[in-house]
Amino acid sequence: MQTRSNPNAVLPEAPESNATFEPAWNENPAREQILPRLRLLWGMRRFLFRCALVGFFVATLIAFLIPSEYESTARLMPPDSPQGGGLALMAMLGGGQSGSPGLGSLATDLLGAKTTGAMFIAVMHSRTAEDSIIQRFDLKKVYWTRLEQSARKRLERNTDISEERKSGVITLRVTDHDPKRATAMAGAYIEQLDILTAKLNTSAAHRERVFLEDRLNKINVELESAEKDFSQFASKNATIDISAQGRAMVEAAASLQGQLIAAESQLEGLRQIYSDNNIRVRSTQARITELRNQMQKLGGTSAGNAAPASDQSPTDNAYPTLRQLPLLGVPYADKFRQLKVEEAVYETLTKQFELAKVQEAKEIPSVKVLDQPEVPERKSFPPRALIIFLGTACSVLLGAVWVFGTARWRQIDPHDPGMKFAQEVFGTVRAGMPWVSANGSNGHAGANGNSGSSGKQADERSKTASA
Repeated sequence: MQTRSNPNAVLPEAPESNATFEPAWNENPAREQILPRLRLLWGMRRFLFRCALVGFFVATLIAFLIPSEYESTARLMPPDSPQGGGLALMAMLGGGQSGSPGLGSLATDLLGAKTTGAMFIAVMHSRTAEDSIIQRFDLKKVYWTRLEQSARKRLERNTDISEERKSGVITLRVTDHDPKRATAMAGAYIEQLDILTAKLNTSAAHRERVFLEDRLNKINVELESAEKDFSQFASKNATIDISAQGRAMVEAAASLQGQLIAAESQLEGLRQIYSDNNIRVRSTQARITELRNQMQKLGGTSAGNAAPASDQSPTDNAYPTLRQLPLLGVPYADKFRQLKVEEAVYETLTKQFELAKVQEAKEIPSVKVLDQPEVPERKSFPPRALIIFLGTACSVLLGAVWVFGTARWRQIDPHDPGMKFAQEVFGTVRAGMPWVSANGSNGHAGANGNSGSSGKQADERSKTASA
């Protein structure tokens, strides 16, 4: 049977174009390697989906079993450096470009100069501060440990103290499972820093203040003793003021002496007129006798017969006599001088002590809190969404590795020595594990068979498409 051909018909050039395009497609080695693997993964998509589900649930369980941690942050201002001169110049040189440490910081590191910020960090990391915080919050019970050293290490891991190199601001971060306890621990660090810096200050003003305080305590005791001794002496001998008393007694004695002379003159006049039994003569004579008694009391006995002031009873005379005043003047002056000396020393030391306290307050590095620690509202750890995502991705990746490994295992020659050795090892291990059920092994084999059949079908489809 002959077919009629149309001379005007145009022959199709599609086969030629396909013939030219097919080699170009098949000559790409990357696609020849990727496409079979993608088909293999697509064929095992249910297995990979189950792996993703298992990984998702396991990662979710792990993410929510990890206890939440909260981070409380506080920031401290850079303290005023007590050093001047060269360090101040280096601090001025340290204002370089943004992000660079600066020449001043480099010079400070090279010279080994001590900065107050580094000292603050060392104080907060000290064993004294950490032990105080451990005892205050009973961290051994919180961290489930019996040893002080273990609790201290755990506290150091949960505490981060850093200093910004350029600004000098100190950042304190405390992490704990309880947000309120984390905030309280951050505040306790600041309190311990303030207490220890004031307690361990070794400046010259501090040493001067300590010396003056000790000396003031001793002078205060000596002054109280001198006051008590002087008051007892003055009360016993009725010596309020020796000089004033002597002046007053001399004036009183002179007045009495004048009255006595006037009375004796008047008595002599009356005796010229009246007899001794006359009332006026007798009254004048009695007055003269009383004036002489007063003069004797005021003047006292002679120096040889004068009794000590301590031996005279207070009923004999309310005040010391003129003859006793010189004897009382020396001990009175000694006690009075000692009292005045103690008062002068106490007053001088008090002034110096107040000045030393002011100077010490200037030299003590004060803790200035820029940001007070606040109760954190959001947890800082763990990142549950990231854990779930990574767990799911790892499960899918492990499933893909298992699929590729199984396919590679089937491609190995059964008579290969390595294949035989692996089968022997697997059989020995399986014989030593009686709890592995036959159903599980069969199911595994069935899965392998299904995967093998799916792989063979994918190879056949790829061959058909290439043909």
